Amino acid sequence: MALDGIRMPDGCYADGTWELKMHVTDLHKDVSLRVTGEIHIGGVMLKLVEELDVKKDWSDHALWWEKKKTWLLKTHWTLDKYGIQADARLLFTPQHKLLRLQLPNMRHMRVKVNFSDRVFKAVSDICKTFNIRHPEEVSLLRKPRDPKKKKKKLEEVEEDPLELEGPLLTPGSASEVIYIGPVKGSIYSSPGLYSKTMTPTYDSRDGSPLSPTTAWFGDSPLSEGNPSILAVSQPISSPDILLKLYKPQSLLDKAKINQGWLDSSRSLMEQDIKDNDVLLLRFKYHSFFDLNPKYDAIRVNQLYEQSKWAILLEEIECTEEEMMMFAALQYHINKLSIMSNDNHMNNSEKEVDEVDAALSDLEITLEGGKTSNTLGDITSIPELADYVKVFKPKKLTLKGYKQYWCTFKDITISCYKSREEAHGTPAHQMNLRGCEVTPDVNISGQKFNIKLLIPVADGMNEIWLRCDAEKQYAHWMAACRLASKGKTMADSSYNLEVQNILSFLKMQHMSPDPQFIAAEFTNTDINPECLVSPRYLKKYKNKQPGYVRDMISARILEAHQNVAQMSLIEAKMRFIQAWQSLPEFGITHFLAKFQGGKREELIGITYNRLIRMDASNGDAIKTWRFSNMKQWNVNWEIKMVTVEFADEPSLAFICTEVDCKVVHEFIGGYIFLSTRAKDQNESLDEEMFFKLTSGWI
Repeated sequence: MALDGIRMPDGCYADGTWELKMHVTDLHKDVSLRVTGEIHIGGVMLKLVEELDVKKDWSDHALWWEKKKTWLLKTHWTLDKYGIQADARLLFTPQHKLLRLQLPNMRHMRVKVNFSDRVFKAVSDICKTFNIRHPEEVSLLRKPRDPKKKKKKLEEVEEDPLELEGPLLTPGSASEVIYIGPVKGSIYSSPGLYSKTMTPTYDSRDGSPLSPTTAWFGDSPLSEGNPSILAVSQPISSPDILLKLYKPQSLLDKAKINQGWLDSSRSLMEQDIKDNDVLLLRFKYHSFFDLNPKYDAIRVNQLYEQSKWAILLEEIECTEEEMMMFAALQYHINKLSIMSNDNHMNNSEKEVDEVDAALSDLEITLEGGKTSNTLGDITSIPELADYVKVFKPKKLTLKGYKQYWCTFKDITISCYKSREEAHGTPAHQMNLRGCEVTPDVNISGQKFNIKLLIPVADGMNEIWLRCDAEKQYAHWMAACRLASKGKTMADSSYNLEVQNILSFLKMQHMSPDPQFIAAEFTNTDINPECLVSPRYLKKYKNKQPGYVRDMISARILEAHQNVAQMSLIEAKMRFIQAWQSLPEFGITHFLAKFQGGKREELIGITYNRLIRMDASNGDAIKTWRFSNMKQWNVNWEIKMVTVEFADEPSLAFICTEVDCKVVHEFIGGYIFLSTRAKDQNESLDEEMFFKLTSGWI
């Protein structure tokens, strides 16, 4: 017997070779190869393909090390360098695998995704395929499980009430068609495709302007399917859908949902995602940059859908008047979508042009973009001065609001007992930098309150302001919001903010036109159960179903009169803007234990601050602005995040029930997004993103 055939006790052969066990997933076949530690990964794959002797394109295949959950993508590395020995088992498997993506509109698309790419890159490729700009705002989320539902038997298939399979998409192939940019591997397509200065495309047959969506989908695999799935809203067909979908019942439930965000710096396979798994594609960061209806038809619609479902599934709180306003906008959007289903794609460019001036005035960059630094008047900073009722809650107090003459200068409110004393020493003075500003409005009750939580050394001081009318409220609320960010009323966004608040209030007005409502009742089946959240239906559970349906329908139609003249794209943009105006908008919750605290609390992360919150009621205990942050560190062993600030004590908390990497990525991600500017080119600094979010990588 030859010496090289003698096997030693350690499993190696006398000639120094050993058996490497591999499984070829496509063929469901186990293969063993005689190798040495000096052979490189590329050589192993070549040897394996020669051993298989199967005529097939193996170019997409790579080796996956199951035990270490690692792709062996550095083909010039040797087995020794990777640390692979005879006890290892490798998979020879395709890098592109099937994912079932649930889009924000709750529809499913089957997409082939590179399971060896970092999630950040995989999401970028998906967004290219779907023509969604700014993929850095989007990520993948595991599907939340309803704890109230019993686990189903393995043989049972879970039914999805909104299952709608689209065409099979491969981001790589799509990008070859629509990618015409000069920089290979860039996250974006060419500036011509995505940039704000893109020239409209025209139909060669009749000279009419093409929809941006039609133009983008021209040679994409999606053109073989139905682009309306992505660009046009689909009305909810049955109220049973709302009852079947999971609704978080508390802030703790919301925090548990956020445990499911995937790590952007690791691949899908490294995070135990399997072929044909379901993942949710969602806007992760609530900082929507340069949202332009001319070039973002799909992005606008998917944002509208995400906001719509967030309200219907009670993921975000709103008042009853606001709910009726959202229902009216939904009803209007559904109505226009159905009416224009056949010709919407060809007419949307004209529709966009009609509202382009109005939307540019609104500057609905949704707080994600940089506003102009140009001052309306460089010689003076505007001020407010008026009688305002002020209330400072105290324990066991029965005192109500007290009227003061209040002046708002820079970022400070000064309260005087009368107008005549305004040149003296104020009775109260409040610096609003870093404060929390919450509206408390009831249009029908003529209640226009502003709740302020002002940071002090030991927490937050609560102050309430009460205005007498909408116009006064809009000006003071806009000033408070800007002051909380350290901005004055000289900022160019002040007048825009005032107009947005007035517009938001106007949409909630109820001024019924009996003839209009009667006509709508006659001509339309409004189906109110699909337009409002189940909570508002439960309020009338003791009433007759027909009476409840008619009453809610009437209220929706009353609110609809305020939005009936809006075009489809404007209605969607208004819906998104109104969603952003809600107090809870953009707060991502996580369970945490703060240093010095004894019980679990919540840490809320938004685009510009961290909030320590009471887990029972969501009240803000303390706020820290990113603009005041010096640095943050993570102790990965004990899951502790420490944040240092310029002029206040550091913050330290331990993440419970969630990997602190998720929290770390949210903080770094928002800081990364704050560096975007409209005047920079369309490419993203991917390296900077990973520096801020990857932690140990």
